[in-house]
Amino acid sequence: MRDGSFLDWPFFEPRHRALAVALEAWCEANLPVPHDDVDAACKGLVAALGAGGWLQHTGAGAGERLDVRSLCLIRETLARHDTLADFAFAMQGLGMGAVSLFGTVAQRAWLDRTQGGQAIAAFALTEPGSGSDVAAITSTAIRVPGGWRLDGQKTWISNGGIADICVIFARTGEAPGAKGLSAFLMPCDVAGLEVAERLETIAPHPLARLRLDGVVLPEDALIGEAGQGFKVAMSVLDIFRPTVGAAALGMARAAQAATLSRVRGRTIQGQPLEKLQMVQGHLADMALKIDAAALLIYRAAWAKDQGAARITREAAMAKLYATEAAQEVIDMAVQLHGAEGVRIGHPVEALFREIRALRIYEGASDVQRLVIAGALA
Repeated sequence: MRDGSFLDWPFFEPRHRALAVALEAWCEANLPVPHDDVDAACKGLVAALGAGGWLQHTGAGAGERLDVRSLCLIRETLARHDTLADFAFAMQGLGMGAVSLFGTVAQRAWLDRTQGGQAIAAFALTEPGSGSDVAAITSTAIRVPGGWRLDGQKTWISNGGIADICVIFARTGEAPGAKGLSAFLMPCDVAGLEVAERLETIAPHPLARLRLDGVVLPEDALIGEAGQGFKVAMSVLDIFRPTVGAAALGMARAAQAATLSRVRGRTIQGQPLEKLQMVQGHLADMALKIDAAALLIYRAAWAKDQGAARITREAAMAKLYATEAAQEVIDMAVQLHGAEGVRIGHPVEALFREIRALRIYEGASDVQRLVIAGALA
């Protein structure tokens, strides 16, 4: 039985509690799905999440805000049931976050398709020479008659190879460093865009390195203003970083549930494993880390939903602590499962592989420490 007592915290409104109940029922009926063919699974999950109405939460109407508490609740719940379902949901939001926040009426027409599950979104920020250092982007966007020409490479792009639409960042040169970047909305069937390499990881997801060779986009592909790409990217990440923590929290809760079942059903030295004092200590640590992570995540989400212009510090704390804590919780789960915990295909073995990337993407843990320290100045 899952612990839903955190829904009684004052961070939530009745609509959030109703959302959690409805999504839980949907997940129990539809998840998990087979992960044998990751591309097909992701496409199917996007369609199913769209048909279920859950992707409506990944976009906002003109002048409206994304509800970050809803995003976090959905990611936590999906990740607890099926990590690939969480991935599919998250990328529809992250991929089109710039359009939700800064898009024109014409650009926003894509939201109907991504929220309905008819189009798959991607977010192309990272490059071979610039991961956490966004200001080091070298891909270029040069004005040409009627629009822009883009050249360069992007890597570790989630949904690379299966996406229909992508928000991409390139250097337009208004100023050095971060002040000379711009964001563009790019259909993935555009001439000059090539999937140069599919990237395999310890927890399979659709990932690719993209090559842009003379990609021409119309003038109205620009999102916001030229030279404002860094602002666009950071505004999107400000919203979605707490949701990464929420996904980690969902994985930690899944590991905790599996562990409780294990230690209550396993006998050692004539008594249930859960009665051993050392095991009780591990269980207490799991519970403590899970609740602390949840408090940080939903504090950040609540602050953004209350109208805070930026939650950079709160988002960094939530993302950092929740992902690091989830790694520790899942490691304890593997340990308490013994040999079963490292058997390929066991739920906690899969979680052990899945959680690792969350400490890297959307701002690695040490970068989040820098962000937090910088906010103290």
